[in-house]
Amino acid sequence: MAEEIRAEMVANVWKVVAGVGDAVEEGDTLVILESMKMEIPVLAESGGTVGELAVNEGDVVQEGDLIAVIN
Repeated sequence: MAEEIRAEMVANVWKVVAGVGDAVEEGDTLVILESMKMEIPVLAESGGTVGELAVNEGDVVQEGDLIAVIN
């Protein structure tokens, strides 16, 4: 079952760490967001394979925007 990872706040995508096809474990960092000069890691909530990355470095995400899908 696919798991959607969504943004919890308005932020800039500072760094994309994982790529499509990468195997990830629960707690692995997928992307790092930047908001108010703070770096906020977005973590995988379960293990699997990154099936989709919906953001690129430099993008601005709004609360609820799709960041990644873990299959």
